[in-house]
Amino acid sequence: MGADRPGAGAEVRVQPLKPPPDRLYGRQRSHPLRPRQQLLLDVTLPRMRFDAALATDPRAAFARPVREFWLEVGFGGGEHALAQAAANPDVGLIGAEVFENGLCSLLSRVVPEGGEATAPVPANLRLWDADARPLIRDLPDASLDRLFLLFPDPWPKSRHAKRRFVHPAFLPEVARVLRPAAEWRIASDDPTYQAWVAEVLAGQAFFAVPPPATARPAGWPPTRYEAKALAAGRVPLYWAVSRRPA
Repeated sequence: MGADRPGAGAEVRVQPLKPPPDRLYGRQRSHPLRPRQQLLLDVTLPRMRFDAALATDPRAAFARPVREFWLEVGFGGGEHALAQAAANPDVGLIGAEVFENGLCSLLSRVVPEGGEATAPVPANLRLWDADARPLIRDLPDASLDRLFLLFPDPWPKSRHAKRRFVHPAFLPEVARVLRPAAEWRIASDDPTYQAWVAEVLAGQAFFAVPPPATARPAGWPPTRYEAKALAAGRVPLYWAVSRRPA
């Protein structure tokens, strides 16, 4: 997720099947961190960080057994991830975000000031503060029950399309880790990214793709980026695609 991102009118052209670059994101910080934010990163984040050594058995990362395993790629301010974790205590959720201010936003909601080292943290929520794609590559086949990609940076210029998470070259990897019938939720308010998603999904056979909704469906907690989009008069689209049988 990112700040408001005008992209209307940019060229939409699906790139050839060439692997995306190792780095899909730009800056990791929007402004200098305040002392409380730095403390959250130094003390609280390690308490919630997903251990890469557990990628082959991700459910072992959670403090209690979980019914399903979910992943959110780019959780932004953390509103959606925290709402999903609270509403689904029997589900293990990993939230991935490289943007330090977004990590601090989520962590500041988890622990009160003064409780960075001792306050309880959600037993079913773990954080991944790096690019989500290496994590996805390390996950076992059919291990993921739900994937979220909500209001990602659209990288609106055509030369930046290779940085988009929704990419023809990466779809096979996403499909590999999702179990049959698992749901992948995608939302975007950017017309260029919407057109890109529609074109990429139309050219693949891994996922069943119903038409996107134009209003947020039930069970999709709101985010600050959606609120900004609506306030600016943009119309988000919401895809809920499902993994076809392998």
